[in-house]
Amino acid sequence: MSGSTPTADRAFVLGLDGVPWNLIERWTDEGELPNFATLREEGASGTLESTRPATTPLAWPSIATGVWPDKHGIYGFQKLSSGYSHRMYTSQDRTQPALWDQLEPAAVGNVPMTYPPEDIDGSLVSGMMTPSTSEDFTHPPELADELDERIPNYGISLDYPDYADRLDEFPGAVSDILKERRELMHLLMDRQDDWRLFFFVYTAPDRFQHLMWDHEKILEHYKELDEILGEVMAYTDERDADLYVVSDHGFGPIDTLVYVNHFLEREGYLVQQEDDGTRGALASLGISRDGVMNALNRVGVSEELLVSALPRAVVDSVAAQIPGDHALYDVDYEQTTAFVHDAGNVYINDTERFESGIVSPNDLPEIKAELVELFESVTEPGTDEPVLQVFDGDELFPTDEDSPDLIVNGRGTYETRNSIAEEPFGDTGSTSASHRSEGIMLCRGPSIDPGSRLRGARVVDVAPTLLHGIGHPVPSNADGRVLFDAFRDDSQPSRTKVERVDVDRTTGDEAVDDDFTDVEDRLKGLGYME
Repeated sequence: MSGSTPTADRAFVLGLDGVPWNLIERWTDEGELPNFATLREEGASGTLESTRPATTPLAWPSIATGVWPDKHGIYGFQKLSSGYSHRMYTSQDRTQPALWDQLEPAAVGNVPMTYPPEDIDGSLVSGMMTPSTSEDFTHPPELADELDERIPNYGISLDYPDYADRLDEFPGAVSDILKERRELMHLLMDRQDDWRLFFFVYTAPDRFQHLMWDHEKILEHYKELDEILGEVMAYTDERDADLYVVSDHGFGPIDTLVYVNHFLEREGYLVQQEDDGTRGALASLGISRDGVMNALNRVGVSEELLVSALPRAVVDSVAAQIPGDHALYDVDYEQTTAFVHDAGNVYINDTERFESGIVSPNDLPEIKAELVELFESVTEPGTDEPVLQVFDGDELFPTDEDSPDLIVNGRGTYETRNSIAEEPFGDTGSTSASHRSEGIMLCRGPSIDPGSRLRGARVVDVAPTLLHGIGHPVPSNADGRVLFDAFRDDSQPSRTKVERVDVDRTTGDEAVDDDFTDVEDRLKGLGYME
């Protein structure tokens, strides 16, 4: 009867990093994942389009805020400066309020890009990008003691490079991490029962698939996720809460690396530093940056530790004198027109943005058009099939003039890398799979339409849909829309106009100077960084 449908006033987000729709669809149809199948039958479901590029540091903040990167402020793992140096992005760089800033109290666990932990009304355990448990990674701080008592030796992540040559041990190690995360979720459930938002992410599927694209083994991992989903469904049913199961992107196999800076150098847009002076002397002695950093690491001195102890300008100056093939330190910016940083972010070296810029802002459109033509001309050897996707930064990120000029990512089984390489293509090494644009979105709750299909859902649509579904205003500047396909026709969300509210967020004034070496090692082991 019209008007009789109950409406939830709280919501649970279960994040599953890197889970693609095609595998969920296949294995639920085959009866392999009964809880996912129930979620599809009793709720709304469909693909979820990721950010461009489809990477964790961009997509999870977009899911949590409902805006694209130009509004939430995070474009990758490392933030580029006007002086051609970089540092790790942290939660302090996010300029848009997240769901847990709007819905109180909240329980937040293992969500990427939440370090350092924010002072929220509720409980928070930071996730990916947390350096280590020796740092303050929980809110309130005493939650760390509770966690240690319940999960002794709790780990932030695995040391992925260690498993490159012993992949037979990898599934068991990932399963152990999954058990720890599951226990953390139970701890937050026990600790924070009065939540209005519960937001918890399992990053294990992404990590597993990067190093092991084997459907039989992936299915075994997904069966563990299916058990967790069953627990969460029962938990949310008891509390009449809406449940949203989402992934930040999809996944698929890769077989070839594409070194984008190679093409820029080949065509004269990028110029490497000459090995003369100090660089030449060191090179003649066989001294390289990798060798120096390996020696320092052996005695406990990391790049990030140096950065925290010395002025960044000093570190950058020294690093530029040591020969290597670093995509930032080994570039002669006084002769370089364009370069690639982080996950395929292409920057034109213009005089207004960069300290040693050589391109006039008036020439940006012409240079950008030339670069698009260059990248689109790169084809698979022996064929005319393009291997790169090119996106205009001004179109993707219209509200931020400091956004990347272009985004260049691989097509199909090609994956882009930033190293300055002598050859255009290379082997993927221990990385067997990487990101695709289509993730998953499934939702279930008192006002959700059973068996309905979500069409055209994007990561920025999750937050507006969740907020409206529980009767909360949607931020006025949200890029996402409310997915009314998810709701029953007779439900309150379907019959109610979307209410809007102005929001803002004050970010931290100081850079986070913690030692991120372990984070960098984990990212390198997964192929995220050089």
